Formats: sequence, structure tokens, C-alpha cells
Amino acid sequence: MAMTAIPRFSAPRFGAAQLRAIATSRYLGVGGAAVLLAATLAGLVSVLGPMTATAPHMKIPLSAALRHAPTGWREALSPANGPLTITEDIVRLSERPLAPLAGITWNSGGTGARPVAGALPIAPLPGLYAPGPGGPLPIISPDGHTPFDAYKRPFVANGRPKIALIIGGLGLNARATRQAIETLPPEITLSFAPYAEGLQGWIDEARAHGHEVLLETPMEPLDYPDNDPGPYTLMADGSQPEIVKKLEWVLSRATGYYGLTNYLGSRFLGSPAAYQAFAGAAAGRGLGFIDDGSGAKLTGGALPRASAERVVDDQLSQSAIDQQLLALESGAMQRGQAMGAGFAYPVTLDKVAKWAGSLSDRGFQLAPASALAVRR
Repeated sequence: MAMTAIPRFSAPRFGAAQLRAIATSRYLGVGGAAVLLAATLAGLVSVLGPMTATAPHMKIPLSAALRHAPTGWREALSPANGPLTITEDIVRLSERPLAPLAGITWNSGGTGARPVAGALPIAPLPGLYAPGPGGPLPIISPDGHTPFDAYKRPFVANGRPKIALIIGGLGLNARATRQAIETLPPEITLSFAPYAEGLQGWIDEARAHGHEVLLETPMEPLDYPDNDPGPYTLMADGSQPEIVKKLEWVLSRATGYYGLTNYLGSRFLGSPAAYQAFAGAAAGRGLGFIDDGSGAKLTGGALPRASAERVVDDQLSQSAIDQQLLALESGAMQRGQAMGAGFAYPVTLDKVAKWAGSLSDRGFQLAPASALAVRR
């Protein structure tokens, strides 16, 4: 009996000629275009959201946007107390918002411009700024109200010896800046570098936590140019117009500060003519000047002044910082008040937070730096 052969089925084999014929087929061209269009629209809908009468909005998960971020980015942004809400930081750290933004969260919960308890008013305040070539510039209001008076932290003495402390170099390191803002008592004055990215947002955050703010002014040191504070450094041999022009760039970087402090500046502050040009411009805008001790012998300028008597972290060790903080207490006991300055090093922030937390128990009053400023 003859057996019928069973047919064998296999995938078709295509050579270059067959593929070329299929690719040039007008039927496949139209059908392929339709499939491609449908796939593209589906992809756009998944990214942009459904098409509506309003403009499409991009919806990208944060995890996707940060997929290629370097290891440790989340830890570097984490604040000292609790998890970080990244969308708030993106808004709050924008450059120079001149008015409160709707829907901003100032504390850990809820919405709206609701500052934490004890917050200072949102800057800028009406009548205290005017447009400048690079941004808003502080001015004295028509009724004589000054930015110094408007933006400093209110203070009522209780009769105890007063101690003020300024922590500087803020805005350049996000983690250290957040730690200073969130863990230090609001009576501690914070000073910010003018070159910091998102400077206005950092100042807003500091004021929302009750800290008064100083803006650091780069000044020529003795070892310039080996030690260069940047392109807007005020030079000791600079002309009065040159000093004022550079100073106005620094002032236009943000708003909400009540005064200036020096960044370096041993040579600049040693020049009477240079200092008078700087002090006259600052006084004309209603600002104060508080230095790290480099200008302790300066007089004149008709602006509120104070000088720190010691830098508490000249030596970066816990024991050395403890000794300097104790020396501040001793000075306050002898003279009724004392002021120190420090930098936003991790060890400094940790030691100052612990020291300040028990200062009242030892019979002292922690005061903002503005409370020790007087016109000389």
C-alpha cells in the first residue's frame, strides 16, 4: 500500500530581492504608515496625557527623570529632619521670585504660602526694592523705612548677657545649607554666598524658618590673586564707581537680607577710601554691615555696624570649637554681649546646634546679629 507523503511546513525564506519587493509595495507603505502613526499617538498620550482642549502637559515620573543621576543623590538632598519633597525644592530654589508663589508649601504639610511658626515676612516687602541692571536692588522707602529694619529678626532683650553667632558660606552646599536652616535656632544669623545657585530660594527658606539673613560681599584679601573671591570682588584700589557697580551686582542677586558681611577682605577693609565707598553705597540703600572681625577698627559710614570678636571654627576640631564657644560666653559675661562667626562645616553645625540648645539654661540670651549692630 502506497503511503501518502506528509507535507512539511517551514518559515518562508527571504532573500534580498524578496525583502526589497515587500519594502517597496505601496500597500505595505500605507499600512505601515498607519501602524506607525497609531503607535506614535499612543506613545504621546502615555507621556503627555490625554488630549484635551487645554495645552498638553508633560507627565514624567521622577524615578524616570532621575534614572541616570549619580549614586547618592537622594542622600545628598536629604534634610536633617525628615524626607525631602523634591518638587517643593524645585519651585522654592528658583532664581529671584519677586512675589509669593501660589500653592507653595512652607512647612511639612498642607498647601499654600503658610510659613512655619515664627517665620519672617516673605521678601520683598513693598517700597523696599527697585529694579536694577541685574535684578531688584534694596532701597529706603519714601517714609524712611530701611531694609535693615524691615528684614532683621525682631528681638527683645531679657536682661541676660547676649550672644550672637553668624554661620556663613551657605548656599553652595545643599546639604549643609539645609542642615543650618533646619537645625539651628532661628536666632542664629545665616549668611549666604552671592554666587550660590538658587540664592533667592535659600533665603526664602531661611526666613521661613525665622533666620535673619546677611549677603556675603567678596572683598580683596591680602594674598590676592592667589586667593581669589571671584569676578565681583571689591578691590582695595578700585574707584568709587567700580566698587559701587560690583556691589550692585551682589545686591541684585536676591532680596530679603538686612545687611552685608565680608567674604575675605583683609586688604579691602584696610583701605579707608575703599571702605568709605562701600559703606556709603550700603548706607544709601538702608543696609547694615557686620564683619567677621576683619573690620573691627573701622569707623564711619553711617550704617549699622558690628564685628565678630572671634571665628569659632578657625581650627576644625570639636574641642577647639567648644573652647571658642566657651570664650564667647566668657566675653558676654564680662561685657554684656559677644558675637562670633563660623562656617557651615558639618562639625561646626553639629557643635553649634548642641551648644545653642542649652545656652539659656546657662544664663545667656541667644540674639540675632542685628541686635548687636550700632551706628559708629
